[in-house]
Amino acid sequence: MPDPRITKMAYQTFQQEYLQMPLITRAYTTASVLTTIAVQLDIITPFQLYFNPDLILYQYQVWRLVTNFLFFGTIGFNFLFNMIFTYRYCRMLEEGSFRGKTADFFFMFLFGGTLMMIFAYFVNLVFLGQAFTIMLVYVWSRRNPYVRMNFFGLLNFQAPYLPWVLFGFSLLLGNSVVVDLLGIAVGHIYYFLEDVFPEQPGGFKILKTPGILKWIFDAPPEDPNYAPLPEEDRPGGFHWGEGVRVGDGDGDEAANEGEAAEGDQQQ
Repeated sequence: MPDPRITKMAYQTFQQEYLQMPLITRAYTTASVLTTIAVQLDIITPFQLYFNPDLILYQYQVWRLVTNFLFFGTIGFNFLFNMIFTYRYCRMLEEGSFRGKTADFFFMFLFGGTLMMIFAYFVNLVFLGQAFTIMLVYVWSRRNPYVRMNFFGLLNFQAPYLPWVLFGFSLLLGNSVVVDLLGIAVGHIYYFLEDVFPEQPGGFKILKTPGILKWIFDAPPEDPNYAPLPEEDRPGGFHWGEGVRVGDGDGDEAANEGEAAEGDQQQ
């Protein structure tokens, strides 16, 4: 039997790491893993999850708008590969260029997911989780152009080439390259509208995060005009444990008063 202490330490380490994950990354990866486990245990079936516009519009199965992004196939190499990349690049984005901007990150999810479903309608794709992962990878790679990458110890390249390396890897595995191309296309559209076009002459910001998302996800900004009182001026403050050195401030006054009193007595 395993040592209970080792088991407890492993659980505490996992719990600590899990709770340190940023909000959106934790929510998305958890939902993806739980969805896959539920399918693996036959609690639900992929037929209840896939993207089907007719069922969404006419039978009001609106959950399919979300669940088609959560299922990465049965547990195996492909699932683990996608989960690792999803967790890694989702977290690096949220802790990097979207640090302190959770609402903007969530809006990127909404924008990218909506655009993918529009394209998926015309190319007949029913599960978009892998394409969504490629989108995250693409945005991260374009925002970190000077990072050196190593792919399985075989290839060394700059970060912007990573989505295309994954595209070639999918091609070698015989997977549908349409999924990767869709992720790259949507990622590029977001990157261009958010990072490139506003910096062009005459450009302006097109993608604006709705205020309600900022109200939900982001803490209210601090008032720049607010200046807290110094510690010594705050009501109810006492100088507990503070001594006064001879020759400093009130100590000088007390010493002078004492000398004056001794002079009066001598007179």
